[in-house]
Amino acid sequence: MHLWGIDLGGTKIEGVVLESRAHPRVLARHRIPTEAQEGYEHILDRIALLVEELSRLTGLKPKRLGLGHPGTLDPQTGVVKNANTTALIGKPFDRDLQQRLGIPVRLSNDANCFAVAEALMGAVPEVLPQAEVVFGVIMGTGVGGGIVVRGQVIHGQQGIAGEWGHNFLDVEGGPCYCGKVGCVETLLSGPALERFYRQRTGEPLRLPDIVARAEAGVDAAATQTLDRLVHYFGRAIAVVINILDPNAIVLGGGVGNIERLYSDGVVEAGKHLFNPRIDTVFLRPKLGDSAGVFGAALLF
Repeated sequence: MHLWGIDLGGTKIEGVVLESRAHPRVLARHRIPTEAQEGYEHILDRIALLVEELSRLTGLKPKRLGLGHPGTLDPQTGVVKNANTTALIGKPFDRDLQQRLGIPVRLSNDANCFAVAEALMGAVPEVLPQAEVVFGVIMGTGVGGGIVVRGQVIHGQQGIAGEWGHNFLDVEGGPCYCGKVGCVETLLSGPALERFYRQRTGEPLRLPDIVARAEAGVDAAATQTLDRLVHYFGRAIAVVINILDPNAIVLGGGVGNIERLYSDGVVEAGKHLFNPRIDTVFLRPKLGDSAGVFGAALLF
């Protein structure tokens, strides 16, 4: 069966049609502006328009649709929560889409879509084709994660499975936008690293420049910033490994590009494991910005 997926972002909506789960060849791919400022009903209209355009490009009609979106669909209330596209909050997004499109719709957040795409189409199959449990990490502007078990996304009782970015890590991180203090996100996100560097130097430097200075060995504050990242990354990811014991962890997002996470970060994680060694394989993502839309298509 053909797989239809849509990745709903704040500025763009992207759609894809794949040949099948076993043979995920791209039959069509298209994107349009979200125009989220026009409100909830307009977002529904834009999604319907994109589906129509994909139908025109392929000559096919969808039988079901997977969709990745900001925030989470609360399993208890049936409405969206925690979305930075605020027009979605409090809305029965899946039910409204199903009514609009006349087909079953399955929703998941962006981290889950990243995780399932990399688990089934991206980095994991090349290295561990029989991997049973995969944890997909996004470390960028925020910190999130997704859990994939035997090819299926785990959403959890409250729809928050994989949200390690809001585990408590250390009060040094300070207040988090979620209302708590010391979340993983307050220490490992890109803005958190930039803030730490600025506090030490007074210089507002972007993360790629901080990393470059640290790698060149010309800036003690930059080196300190990455040392601190490695320390807290090891502590934070070890908690995930102790609970899930995944075969593989895929590190996505801008922070996930930092080379030391795959060497020093793994060693640091091993110090906090309930095991004498660390066997979990840490992988770089393969799909780039395709992961979200491919993962949406793979939700069914």
